[in-house]
Amino acid sequence: MFWVLLLLMAWAVAGTACTRLCLAAVRAAAVDGDDAGKGHDLTLYEAAFLSGGPARVADLTLVSMARQHRLLLAHTGWATVVDPRGRDPIERSVIGAIGPEGQSRIAPVRANAAATDAVRDVADRLVDAGLAVPDGTRTTVASGVRQVRAAALVVLALGATALLTPGAEMPRGLVALWFALPLALTLSCLAIARVEVHPYSHWASPAGQQLLGTLARHAGGGADDRTYLTSVAVRGIRAVGEPDLRAAFAHREQYREHFDEWRR
Repeated sequence: MFWVLLLLMAWAVAGTACTRLCLAAVRAAAVDGDDAGKGHDLTLYEAAFLSGGPARVADLTLVSMARQHRLLLAHTGWATVVDPRGRDPIERSVIGAIGPEGQSRIAPVRANAAATDAVRDVADRLVDAGLAVPDGTRTTVASGVRQVRAAALVVLALGATALLTPGAEMPRGLVALWFALPLALTLSCLAIARVEVHPYSHWASPAGQQLLGTLARHAGGGADDRTYLTSVAVRGIRAVGEPDLRAAFAHREQYREHFDEWRR
């Protein structure tokens, strides 16, 4: 009756993994309520966060201040303060990240500004409105899916072991049928998760993605400053038309780990 012990182990592994995935999916579904995003007009900072996270908010602020000639962004990768008076907490955080000398490389300014409380406040407002994904929600669902996949492989391995173990009193076909049940549980759970679990982006919930889609349709090609900055918020630095301004951000990649740490 050794195969019965293996079968119990298979059920334990499959049941635990599927239960964890179901709980994660339920918590994720709570993010996207029926009223999420209704009547909410995205600000440029909010659109930037939903599109690219805290780093995109910092990029948008730098570009906006540069276009207003309150910051000088050199193609060599340096930022210089022209007007030290920030008009909102995000701008003040950028000026503070540049430092008291009024000049700093853009990459550390971007990284430090992205980790400030002002940007976190934007994130908290979006999470409360059901437009942004709370920390850990997306990774929890993905982890649950990986655990169920691993459980399916474990069930297969245990079933193979039971079939290859000599001296089984029950016919092999019936043993295989018993192990097919927990395997079917894991595979059906994966199939349901693929259909039912919402396709979250890294930052925006489904409701947030819907609002971004509406905003993006009105963000292309306009010459006015609002439309230009909307394009930067939604598409990032690749939407910047000025070559020198775009070149100023080319020195930022070595600091990417700073705002990756913010997300953790």
